[in-house]
Amino acid sequence: MSGATQDTAVRTSGFSRTLIYLVLLLFALFFLLPFFVMLVNSLKPLSEITGGNMMALPQHWTIEPWLSAWSTAQIGVEPTGLKPYFVNSIMMVVPAVAISTVFGALNGYVLTKWRFRGDSILFGLMLFSCFIPFQIVLIPMAMVLGKIGLAGSVQGLVLVHVVYGIGFTTLYYRNYYASFPTELVRAAMIDGAGFFRIFWRIMLPVSGPITVVSVIWQFTNIWNDFLFGASFGGQSQPMTVALNNLVQSSTGVKEYNVHFAGAILAAVPTLFVYIVAGRYFVRGLMAGSVKG
Repeated sequence: MSGATQDTAVRTSGFSRTLIYLVLLLFALFFLLPFFVMLVNSLKPLSEITGGNMMALPQHWTIEPWLSAWSTAQIGVEPTGLKPYFVNSIMMVVPAVAISTVFGALNGYVLTKWRFRGDSILFGLMLFSCFIPFQIVLIPMAMVLGKIGLAGSVQGLVLVHVVYGIGFTTLYYRNYYASFPTELVRAAMIDGAGFFRIFWRIMLPVSGPITVVSVIWQFTNIWNDFLFGASFGGQSQPMTVALNNLVQSSTGVKEYNVHFAGAILAAVPTLFVYIVAGRYFVRGLMAGSVKG
């Protein structure tokens, strides 16, 4: 009797697992449907979109919409395509992510292993900065960028995103380093290691998981940002602003295939980052959640 009961329980468990997988697959297909529509229509001539089914596969495959979106599509008053704006985004994202991550690691290290009077208040203020809406800092940031001569430049956008991202990166590294044994740091201090030597030789080598979290978070936020790019970009606008201008610049018949191709081009870097390092994201978030 116990054997039959066990077999029934196993079959029930297998059925439940299969049902869960089917439900998850259904939700995955639902969320991937917009991407499928963009992809198939970016490979169609415009006539197949305006006079056909947007869900159907292309009858005549073409990469012309991609070439047009990249190099010849009209954005604003000139047919420049998205290429120069893609370069602007790369020049903005790479240094902003690197600088904010390094400063966040240093701040987290100081706030956990080099305690001082008022450190909790300082961390609270930095944590508060994570919840300040973008719109509140637009006017003060515009004034600061104008006074230091960085308005309308890639360097100005880098500064904006570094300042706004330090609060998040500090939070990540501070919580991660809080679970790191302080005794190792004290032992290194007794052996004569200084501030930066401890950081580079002890703290930073074990920071891989949380560094992945910081990089993914910052990269995604900065690349997808529109408000700061539109407000402070000037002639150095990033990809997201250019994509909006591409759609708005179309006159007469809307070139939906070009717009779809441009949207995918704008999404490729973040997709690449998540595909390469996404499996480490949750692992890094959980790395500092348990002490001992």
